Amino acid sequence: MKTKAVRLYRKNDLRLEEFELPPIKEDEILAHVVSDSICASTYKAVIQGSAHKKVPKDIDKNPVIIGHEFCGEILEVGSKWKHKFRAGQKFTIQPALNYKGSLAAPGYSYLYIGGDATYIVIPNEVMEMNCLLPYNGEAYFYGSLSEPMSCIIGAFHASYHVEQGRYIHHMGIIEGGNMALLGATGPMGLGAIDYAVHGPRKPKFLVATGRDNEKIKRTSQIVTVTEAEKIGIKLKYVNTRNIKNVEKYLIDLTDGRGHDDVFVFASDKALVNQADKILARDGCLNFFAGPADPEFSVEINFYNVHYNSTHVVGTSGGNTEDMIEAIELMRKGLINPTAMITHIGGLNSVVKTTLNLPKIPGGKKLIYTNFELELTAIEDFKEKGKEDPLFAELAKIVEKNNGLWCLEAEKYLLENAKPI
Repeated sequence: MKTKAVRLYRKNDLRLEEFELPPIKEDEILAHVVSDSICASTYKAVIQGSAHKKVPKDIDKNPVIIGHEFCGEILEVGSKWKHKFRAGQKFTIQPALNYKGSLAAPGYSYLYIGGDATYIVIPNEVMEMNCLLPYNGEAYFYGSLSEPMSCIIGAFHASYHVEQGRYIHHMGIIEGGNMALLGATGPMGLGAIDYAVHGPRKPKFLVATGRDNEKIKRTSQIVTVTEAEKIGIKLKYVNTRNIKNVEKYLIDLTDGRGHDDVFVFASDKALVNQADKILARDGCLNFFAGPADPEFSVEINFYNVHYNSTHVVGTSGGNTEDMIEAIELMRKGLINPTAMITHIGGLNSVVKTTLNLPKIPGGKKLIYTNFELELTAIEDFKEKGKEDPLFAELAKIVEKNNGLWCLEAEKYLLENAKPI
C-alpha cells in the first residue's frame, strides 16, 4: 500500500513524499491516520536532526515519519494481535513507549509510523507496551489531543512532596494547596488550567500568568474565574508585564506563604528564576517546557533547597495511564481541550508549519492528513470564506460553537475538503 508522509532527512530537512509501505508482519498492524496535531517537540526534533535523543543517526538514509499526536482507524491486524484489536477500531497512540530502555518513539524514530502520514505500519513494540489505545470518541481531533493532555497529567502526577521529618515522597500536587502556572497562556498552559480546575486533585488557590493581554483574555474566557469558584478554587489571571516585582506580587497572593506547586511553561531563564523564588517550604518546581538548547541552565537557590526542602522535577511526555486518564476525562466531559486548537491544515501544510512553528501565533495546529489544505487560523475562516465555500461553511459552524473547533466542523471538513 502506498502512503503519503512527511519525513525527516536531516536538520531542517522535511519532505512530503509518497512511498510504498511493506506488507505487515504477523505482529504488526496497518492503520489509517485521520488527524495529527503538531507539537513543539516535533519542531525541536526537526531543528536538531540526528542530534536529538529520539532521532536515529542514519535518517539521511532511513528517514523517519514525524508527528506523534495522532488518531485514526485500524485497517488490518496481524495474527498475533487479532485477539485484542480489529479492523475498523479507532485508535490513538502513546508515543513514549519506553521499550527495553530505548527512547525510540513513533513520530521521531520510525520509518513507517508517525502522525503526519495517510497510512502507517504500527510495529509490535507499540502493542507490547500497551501503547496502542482503543479510542471510542466520535471526533478524531480529541484523540489527537489526548497525547498533549497526557503530558500535562503526567506532569501533575510527577510533582511530589515530603512530610517534614519523614522520608516518604507523596506523588502529585498538593490537594488544596497554592499553585502557580507561569507563562500559561499557550495551548499547554490552557490545558493545565483546565486540568487543575477539573481534574481529580485540585489546588485551593490557582494563579496563571502571561504577558499578553489578548492571550490572557482569551484564556480567562475558556476557564472562567466564576466556573473555578463554583468548584471551590480561587482562580486569578495575572499579566506580569508591568509588575515591577513579580515574585513579591505572586507570594503576596498567598499571604506570604508561597506556592506549593509551580509549573513553568516557557523555556525562559527569567521565568524559571521567578518560579524558584516563589516556592513555599517543600515547594515543587515543575519545569514543563522542554528547551531546544541542550545547554539551557538556570541558577537555583540551594539555600532554599537545603533549609526549605524545595525541589525541581521535569517531565517529557506522559505515560499510558496518563493518556487513558485524559481520554476518560474527555469522555466524561470534565475537561475540554478543544480551545487548544487555533489552526487547521492538511498534510501539504505540515513542512512549512513545522519549520516555522515558533513564528506562528496561536495554539495547536491540527492537521487532517488526507487533505490538501493550507494552514488557516480559525479566526480567519470567515474572511477566507469570502472566496472559498468550504471555509464559509466552517466559519458558520465554529461561530455557533463559541469560535472553537468541534465535531460538526470536523465532520464537514472530512466530507468536503479536497483529498491530497
